[in-house]
Amino acid sequence: MTFTLEHLEFYLLILMRVSGFIMTAPFFSYSSVPMRIRAAMSVFMSLVVIQVTPVVDLTYSGVFGYSALVLKESMIGVVLGLMCSMCFYIINLAGQLMDMEMGLSMANMFDPMVNMQFSVTGSLYNYLLMLMLVVTNMHYYIIRAIVDSFSYFNVGKAVFDTVSLKNIVVDFIANYFIIAVRIVLPVFCCMLLINVVLGVLAKAAPQMNMFVVGMQIKVLAGLAVLVIVIQSFPMVSDYIFGEMKDVITQVIHLYTEVKSRMSWQVIIWYIPITFSFLPKTVRAVKKQNPRHPKSWIRHEKKDRLQRARI
Repeated sequence: MTFTLEHLEFYLLILMRVSGFIMTAPFFSYSSVPMRIRAAMSVFMSLVVIQVTPVVDLTYSGVFGYSALVLKESMIGVVLGLMCSMCFYIINLAGQLMDMEMGLSMANMFDPMVNMQFSVTGSLYNYLLMLMLVVTNMHYYIIRAIVDSFSYFNVGKAVFDTVSLKNIVVDFIANYFIIAVRIVLPVFCCMLLINVVLGVLAKAAPQMNMFVVGMQIKVLAGLAVLVIVIQSFPMVSDYIFGEMKDVITQVIHLYTEVKSRMSWQVIIWYIPITFSFLPKTVRAVKKQNPRHPKSWIRHEKKDRLQRARI
């Protein structure tokens, strides 16, 4: 196959979609995965995809037309990756609700992998879910989803149905809370019984400090229930992965092959999603380059003040 300028344009658009997906998908978007690995994975996957995807003629006018295609393809990958990542927040919400009931909500910890605050139980559930993701080969399904998307809608041949996407997001958020409450329901029931017993004891023995006694009883009972409930975690993870598959399928079916260009309403709708990732990128750059120009100016001013005082 002769590699021409048209093939290069087509390959760059494939790279934009794959890169947007890799940067937002679970397991691949974590900060523990180096940026060079993500870039190399995106380039390699794009090279594989272009071998199996028929090259189509791209219709655009000038630099702005091609820039619109680049933005469109990158946003397709970003939305697919975000829908996969949203399923992982279910288990985090369930862990936070458990710790709130057991009295461990103050013991939050910063997870450097996702740059977020996690509760103790939420962090445990998150790592277990990532383990189940690898054990069940679900990461292969995630990669296959972005690769198969080119067979459903080729480069430059898809637009978003924003109304249907809004309905999918609303339905998922509703199920988001329902699934989290179902996971934490055994702990809720146990804590309710303990609160009833403590209320009766407070009436029977007012001199007893129920706050101190109740905190210890709640933590011990909550950990005991957690040990029992965690045995059903494979079924919970299987249900969450099923929800992830349904969301990916629904999002892919939103794309329809049309000949018109991407509407400006869709571009404006995508812009907040794109810029929401910029603060994380800026923080990562500042961590890698501590001698940032602004920080260098501040250090220089401090040195001048110290020399002036001396």
